[in-house]
Amino acid sequence: MSIDFDKIKISDYDYELPEARIAKHPLANRDESKLLLYRNSNISEDIFRNIENYIPEGSTLILNNTKVVRARLNFKRSTGASIEIFLLEPITPADYAQSFGNHSSVTWKCLVGNLKKWKNDILELSIPQSNSTLYANKLKHLTEGVEVEFTWNNADLSFAQIIELCGNVPIPPYLNRDSEEIDKDRYQTVYAHPEGSVAAPTAGLHFTNTVFDKLSVKSIKRHYVTLHVGAGTFKPVKAESVAEHEMHTEHFFVEKKFIESIVNTEGKLFVVGTTTLRTLESLYWLGVKAHNGQLEAPFFISQWEPYNLPKLPIKESFKALLKHLNDRNMNVVSASTQIMIMPGYEIMTADALITNFHQPKSTLLLLVSALIGNDWKKVYKYAMENNFRFLSYGDSSLLFKE
Repeated sequence: MSIDFDKIKISDYDYELPEARIAKHPLANRDESKLLLYRNSNISEDIFRNIENYIPEGSTLILNNTKVVRARLNFKRSTGASIEIFLLEPITPADYAQSFGNHSSVTWKCLVGNLKKWKNDILELSIPQSNSTLYANKLKHLTEGVEVEFTWNNADLSFAQIIELCGNVPIPPYLNRDSEEIDKDRYQTVYAHPEGSVAAPTAGLHFTNTVFDKLSVKSIKRHYVTLHVGAGTFKPVKAESVAEHEMHTEHFFVEKKFIESIVNTEGKLFVVGTTTLRTLESLYWLGVKAHNGQLEAPFFISQWEPYNLPKLPIKESFKALLKHLNDRNMNVVSASTQIMIMPGYEIMTADALITNFHQPKSTLLLLVSALIGNDWKKVYKYAMENNFRFLSYGDSSLLFKE
């Protein structure tokens, strides 16, 4: 892909988003959100619960099953100063499952609110329903964030149980409110399983078991990937051009049987959410690297790497990745991606994307533009003029690749 990154200006991906159009709370029923349909430059609308009418029989739906953890921990110093610790990703042990399953101590990369007020003291937080205490010890400053050690005095509790008891749901900062009881259920997909995200894969929030039942009647298969969504998903693009923006890194995990399913699928691929699409595209490029004999551990796709690699048909790429796994007796792809999908990038894996309406001047809006070109302006203009709700708790869209 030959793209002049300096010429892609972030200001060209801006639009006016009034505060009143941001959905501050979810609807009473998940699948009653509006659904904007975009295909062949035509726009129409429906209700999300009818989405099966627009997905052909025999298609495959791919979703991100990551589970949002209660990543906000509110401590108080003995002086009374409030210190909020926001969990980003585990350091020791570095594996998410091992960290959440630990019963003694863990260290995490964190964002710390009111950091200047936290001296060298160890913070304490009472763990409800347990007569136990969680301790936070600031170890060192990192490039982005702080390394914090957590210990607790109750070996019966895992770290996952502790943050479930005393943490708060990390709703997006643009909601401008504290988390509420409803967020514990609704800022989570109905199919969430492996813990690790500090932000929800919000495109999946509209799905209900009723919707899944109707999709199953049409023999629409479902497969899952796991990408743990980081706080970087809210990171604004402050640079004037994309060439100057450093994309955040996220971790994903995919079982070998998922790779096999892509190799064997015959129908269209419908991808639920930008995180799922980033995972699929990253897998594709891992397959390209495997095909070229360039794939080495640890698996990683850097921000600009896809723009300098040769293309393969999707099945050829996934076959190469599958062979790489089989040759090394690996059953899971564990990788990191910094991939930046933007105008000029050719989407290699998806036939259509189900996604919400994103913030102005965001990398997610750049991704939408990569899928449907400049028609993103037409889509967002229609949504604004027809009372669609925006951002995480907002309405949905089904965008077919141009």
